[in-house]
Amino acid sequence: MKLTYIYHSGFAIESETFTILIDYFRDTPDKWVTGTLLKRPGALYVLATHAHGDHFNKRILEWKQRRPDIRYIFSHDILEAGKARESDAIYLDKFDIYEDALIRVQAFGSTDIGVSFLIETEGKKIFHAGDLNNWHWRDESTPDESAGYEAAFLKELDELARNTDRLDLAMFPVDQRLGKEYMRGAQQFIDKIAVDWFVPMHFGTAYDKAKAFRAYAHSKGTRFFELNREGQHMNF
Repeated sequence: MKLTYIYHSGFAIESETFTILIDYFRDTPDKWVTGTLLKRPGALYVLATHAHGDHFNKRILEWKQRRPDIRYIFSHDILEAGKARESDAIYLDKFDIYEDALIRVQAFGSTDIGVSFLIETEGKKIFHAGDLNNWHWRDESTPDESAGYEAAFLKELDELARNTDRLDLAMFPVDQRLGKEYMRGAQQFIDKIAVDWFVPMHFGTAYDKAKAFRAYAHSKGTRFFELNREGQHMNF
């Protein structure tokens, strides 16, 4: 199975029989998604965790004209925000499940809007966090506010951990905007759940800041996908 980093929180997962595209909002510089991926044989699933503009682009709905077989699986808040119609997609709220012969997708919580996704396929468990993170903002919030943000995150993390104690692959925010403790949520995540491969996301172009999490991941026996550019691939 192959993972491709597109940009920010956007990724594609390819197997021999299907493709899953998650949180696309812009293509790679060489237009790999629209020029190559959409032409790939097999089932095509397009997932979106929430309506924020850095996770969702309405133009993905136009792809139906090129790929009538496409299956859209969106967080319910996208419908509520008026960014898609009821007939456009399958909509999931927290704990809802979509399942067919190829994949199983269960929605879990977020500490912002929308959901996160646990994907099970071909014996693997894959997690995309969406905007689930410890958004503590310690450098600019009061201690009580930061503690509240952290408690909300740990609650969502506990709920995920009750459903799975291990993941083959996790895509999770490592967002430098949080300040000097920007990796705190990612650290708590792999402290709680065993992760084989950790992939940073939601860092924009701050590749060096994202790579800084590698040492902590390795200390926990977790392999780390070091991202250096858009369109980068790895097999897992």
